[in-house]
Amino acid sequence: FQRSTSDWGYVGDLVEDDDKIGLYSYKVQSTITSRLANTMIQAKMVNNARRPQPIVFDVQVPKGAFIDNFTMDINGITFTSHIREKSEARKMYAQAKAKGKAAGIVRSNALDMENFQTEVNVPPGMRIQFQLHYHEMIRRKLSSYEHVISVKPGRLAKHMEVDVRIIEPQGLRYVHVPNSLGDHLDGITTISKGEKKAHVSFKPTMAQQRKCPKCSSTAVDGNFVVQYDVNRETTGGELEIFNGYFIHFFAPENLDPLPKNILFVIDVSGSMWGLKMKQTIEAMKAILSELRAADQFSLIDFNHNVRCWRDNLVSATPSQVEDAKKYIQTIHPNGGTNINEALLRATFILNEAKSLGMLDPNSVSMIVLVSDGDPTVGELKLTTIQKKVKQSIKDEFSLFCLGIGFDVDYDFLQRIATDNRGMAQRIFGNQETSLQMKNFYNQVSTPLLKKIQFNYPQESVSDVTQSSFHNYFGGSEIVVAGKVDTENLQHLESVVTATAANAELVMETLRDVEELDGFMKKDKYADPEFTRKLWAYLTVNQMMAERNAAPTAALKRNITKSILQMSLDHHIVTPFTAMLIENAEKDEIMLADQPKDPRKGCCPGTLGLTPNAPNNNKGIPAWANVTAVPVSFMPEQRSPPVSSLSINRVDNDPHFIIHLPKSQRNICFNINSEPGKILNLVSDPGTGVVVNGQLVGAKKAENKKLNTYFGKIGFYFKKKDLKVEITTETITLKDGSYAITLTWADTGHIIRKQLLISVKKESNVTITVGEEMSFMVLLHRVWKKHPVNVDFLGIYIPPENQFSPAAHGLIGQFVSEPEVSIHHQTPGQAPEKPQAIMEVKGNKFTVTRGVQKDYRTDRVRGTDVLCWFVHNSGKGFIDGHYRDYLVPHLYSFMKKP
Repeated sequence: FQRSTSDWGYVGDLVEDDDKIGLYSYKVQSTITSRLANTMIQAKMVNNARRPQPIVFDVQVPKGAFIDNFTMDINGITFTSHIREKSEARKMYAQAKAKGKAAGIVRSNALDMENFQTEVNVPPGMRIQFQLHYHEMIRRKLSSYEHVISVKPGRLAKHMEVDVRIIEPQGLRYVHVPNSLGDHLDGITTISKGEKKAHVSFKPTMAQQRKCPKCSSTAVDGNFVVQYDVNRETTGGELEIFNGYFIHFFAPENLDPLPKNILFVIDVSGSMWGLKMKQTIEAMKAILSELRAADQFSLIDFNHNVRCWRDNLVSATPSQVEDAKKYIQTIHPNGGTNINEALLRATFILNEAKSLGMLDPNSVSMIVLVSDGDPTVGELKLTTIQKKVKQSIKDEFSLFCLGIGFDVDYDFLQRIATDNRGMAQRIFGNQETSLQMKNFYNQVSTPLLKKIQFNYPQESVSDVTQSSFHNYFGGSEIVVAGKVDTENLQHLESVVTATAANAELVMETLRDVEELDGFMKKDKYADPEFTRKLWAYLTVNQMMAERNAAPTAALKRNITKSILQMSLDHHIVTPFTAMLIENAEKDEIMLADQPKDPRKGCCPGTLGLTPNAPNNNKGIPAWANVTAVPVSFMPEQRSPPVSSLSINRVDNDPHFIIHLPKSQRNICFNINSEPGKILNLVSDPGTGVVVNGQLVGAKKAENKKLNTYFGKIGFYFKKKDLKVEITTETITLKDGSYAITLTWADTGHIIRKQLLISVKKESNVTITVGEEMSFMVLLHRVWKKHPVNVDFLGIYIPPENQFSPAAHGLIGQFVSEPEVSIHHQTPGQAPEKPQAIMEVKGNKFTVTRGVQKDYRTDRVRGTDVLCWFVHNSGKGFIDGHYRDYLVPHLYSFMKKP
């Protein structure tokens, strides 16, 4: 790989962006030898600027692939790669970095690809060549092998080429290249297919690469996909023996499907709201229609609670399928994500059905989990969930996981699926969600065999990868590999036993050890190491799965050592190795390593319950964010402008601040009552809205006075028959017998009957009712061991809320603003607290100028709010006495005083 850049030839006529970086060539070469794909991505670039500047090489590699080489050439100086144990590589890198002679290569996850990115500061006029090599095994899905290559050059290339060669000794049935890069590039790809070989070429000219005739940007930005399948002549599969290894490809066809017992477990938390839920419902209706008469099924939907359509499996009769479709149609997503409880409920149903003898002995049992987020309710520790589910499944059935969107922890879904004889797939939460879900289901919808066992002569075969499999699904393929003693063996025989729909099958295959030698050695493109690489690929992946399921730390350590040794022996990057890239003098070094957080760089969702959700204000009314206003003390100063502080609020112990928009004044008063009493804040029979607050006392009295605060606030929306209860621990929405509860540890949304509840973790809850009204409840946390103080709530209500003229309550009565006159201001005992006479509602009394706090932007110090304070629990300013506002229950309307 130590190639010089002298073979570039003439590099003129490059199209450069504003950065004066030209891409001379972008080349992808991929050779598939018996399902093993070796891929090389090469970019040749030049810095035509008059100053040094960074040049970035950024490619995407399939997640299942093993990177085995990376080289870099800067004006003839070549950097080559070596695989080292991770801690050793990091140590060497740290030593070089301390001398200023090191740079990093970032490897991070992005959906089903892994980003490999490096940045090099290139002097003016210099050329640089990057070259990355990786290999992977192409898996068969839905009766087709699909090879996906990410082609994202980022700019126009003078020379561009994607070259794919396929060598399959079994013979090729077909080769197809879908138009995955867009209509603009349709018709450029050429396919040449022979009996056992094919060549696919994509060579767009610079003009064809342009997005438009005069554009300087490239239209080549996506995945280049090649699909094919091979011929199959025997039911026992195909044995390929070469260079001391054998590969057994097993994909029988024309078998009757086994009956299945299937439980669909569907996430209906708030983050599934909108298009994702609509597409999921559409896909599930189509999937249910494909159930066979011999199948049994049920549905579980979950958010923070778990709900079963049926508590047991039922036959897939037309009437039951239709009833299940109607049930799915009624789902309304909201709340948190209790994955643990949902999966345990599903395993209980299947285990109970088995113990009661309800399952056909030849049937296949499975759970299909559909989720778009991490667990946020119930058990949150992923390793604990994995352990509990494994213990409950007991290797009796399979778990398949479908992760939707960007926010889901796909690595966890892969682990828990692999741990339980299944697989996982991530799909995008977009218009294609429904189709992707159906395609995923189709991969597991047709079990053809169970209890498959591969047998080989022990005296001639060693180090065989996984040889027993629980299920085989139509359209897929099982691959087994091992070492074989070709010197003392002329023929290799395999015997495969399995359970089919109506019989026990025994399938035999006999293959001549020398059969492939002539064919492989004659083809210059075939990889002579394909059997060894496939064996290593399967062995490492199997050991990784065994390590995840290891019951003891000692066993996990031993497996880790084996994986590390395999990685070093076969020069591949695994989670326990890293790649060092050095120049010949070894005085410049780079490290290719993954970040410690495998999810770094992912994009969290903006809707739904997730601990990583961004602290944005999307969906929160504008009034909920306030700008601090400086306070100065002047005689009869009006309140700050409406745009910044026009809001009614109750906070602290409890302090009421009533904003009077017409006169631009803030009037304050406190309510001194007893713990447990419930005060009515808004009672509006016209709109059917009630807001009440229940008082909680401090831990002890100070200065012979026990302070009280709001510890619970209740909202009742009578016309929607919805109740919301907010405490210092939880937020609960009630709709008749239905209830959903979130905690202050969550960030997310609940939507029901056009009422939106937005929870901001450990901060506030905003309730929005259409465009008519909104409320904010603020959480105040105190030190748990404080001798006096307790956690409490504050409530903020904008005067723009469209209450009816009949509204009343401690805050609601000010919907109709009273005439207020303040006069005869005199100095108070403190200079900053002058006194005055207030006249309102026929009452005349003394008020004091002072400052209260608005805690919406600063929950610790608050924002100062200038107001006139009414003494004696608001007597004279509020109608009647504060005791008139006491109500018996959290959702009671009050009677006017």
